[in-house]
Amino acid sequence: MTPKPSLEANLTCAIVVFDIDGVIRDVAGSYRRAIADTVEHFTRKASRPTQADMDSIKSEGIWNNDWEASLELVYRYFEAQGQKRSEIAIDYQTLIDFFQSRYQGPDPQNWTGYICTETLLLQPSYLESLTEAGIPWGFFSGAPRAEAAYVLEGRLGLQSPVLMAMEDAPGKPDPTGLFAAVHQLQKQSSIDIGTPVIYVGDTVADMYTVEKARLVQPSRRWIGVGILPPHLQYWPDRRDAYADKLRQAGANVIFSNVQELTPAQIGELVLSAIE
Repeated sequence: MTPKPSLEANLTCAIVVFDIDGVIRDVAGSYRRAIADTVEHFTRKASRPTQADMDSIKSEGIWNNDWEASLELVYRYFEAQGQKRSEIAIDYQTLIDFFQSRYQGPDPQNWTGYICTETLLLQPSYLESLTEAGIPWGFFSGAPRAEAAYVLEGRLGLQSPVLMAMEDAPGKPDPTGLFAAVHQLQKQSSIDIGTPVIYVGDTVADMYTVEKARLVQPSRRWIGVGILPPHLQYWPDRRDAYADKLRQAGANVIFSNVQELTPAQIGELVLSAIE
């Protein structure tokens, strides 16, 4: 009979890859505020989506890109007024520029926008605890690289972390960026190519990414960890409904904050995946 692997043995046999928005930083008052501003602007102040509206479109699993989500919400507003999409003249680059003027600020060289107000959802000491436990970690985000680096290097003080951003891979739920981040971490850590991978995200698209990774690389264990966005913590019904959608999308476990994913918890998740 093969002995059951110990928790300690498996702590060093997992790779953890984090999404950034809603996991590392709270974006309810930044990216989401920029979405609301953009939709309001391009509907001529006729529509401003609420947090619930944005939770709803994000739960569809295909609107991970906030520029595309903004455009889709504009289209849906005009469609509800009886217009066809072909009749709605919106230049996508103009929409992106407006969005960025709110999120980054009017001066792209000196950011003063909503990004400057974001609250961090973890402390550097948490990542240090993973390193001390021998757990390699990195990031796969749909955010532009400069905006991801702003929080990882500028706010958290990380030195050249493994990061796959918008410019590096197709958008989620395509797992290409996740595979690339894992590959880099494997090279840095010299660990086995079959090492289980945990992907931590806050959206249905993040969990779909894990599901697609399982289909493409079925020989590896892929574990999805869902994180509930901070703005949902105050609304039990909405929080529970969102958690259910993450589970249905493939989340193995769900936490209210990423720091609940401790080294010990990572070990338990890996053991559960083995059994």
